[in-house]
Amino acid sequence: MAARAIEEFVESLAATKAGQNSDNFFDFTNPGNAGRRRNLELYLQEMYRREPNVLLLGEAPGFRGMRITGVPFTNTSILQGGIDHFGLFGPGKGYILPTGLPAVPPEPTATVMWRVLVELDFLPLLWSAYPLHPHLPNNCLSNRSPTTTEALAGQPFWLALRRLFPITSVVAVGNVAYRSILASGRSAPKVRHPAHGGKARFRLELQELLEAGIAR
Repeated sequence: MAARAIEEFVESLAATKAGQNSDNFFDFTNPGNAGRRRNLELYLQEMYRREPNVLLLGEAPGFRGMRITGVPFTNTSILQGGIDHFGLFGPGKGYILPTGLPAVPPEPTATVMWRVLVELDFLPLLWSAYPLHPHLPNNCLSNRSPTTTEALAGQPFWLALRRLFPITSVVAVGNVAYRSILASGRSAPKVRHPAHGGKARFRLELQELLEAGIAR
């Protein structure tokens, strides 16, 4: 039952129309997106077995991370090398590198995210307030913050994950996620986004939540 629910979730995401200056890298028009859909299904199935009770909600996929791999906060190096501490990704897990990859270095924010999670021995479900890739006009190899309208469009997806998984706490990673949570009529703690030199503060604030029992 869970496997079918996850499959339907990914199919719904793939059928979502991307707005201007935004890209749905799961849609059915590009054959290379099939690998991304499969990777996302594998990640969600794996996490379902782990029964995470915390959803860590970021802002949006980056063009050097999830935009390529299909997995939240995960770049090609992580997908191929794995996270030994948690037994995630890497050889033998079934993940593939989709075709037509841009020649870009791996996203550093993904590396920072997973390093902190390993340091804290904490494995939440990862997702974004806007699950598609927002980019600058005429430049798919760029990132921008999601608009309020885009974050609103992404709200049903993180709410669906909240219902599908045994989530008891949602933690906003950055302001976009925080505003999305508030717009849903809920409240949640907020931590610094790890991008742009935010690792130390992100780690500290997340650790404080864990120690307070808010995000366990």
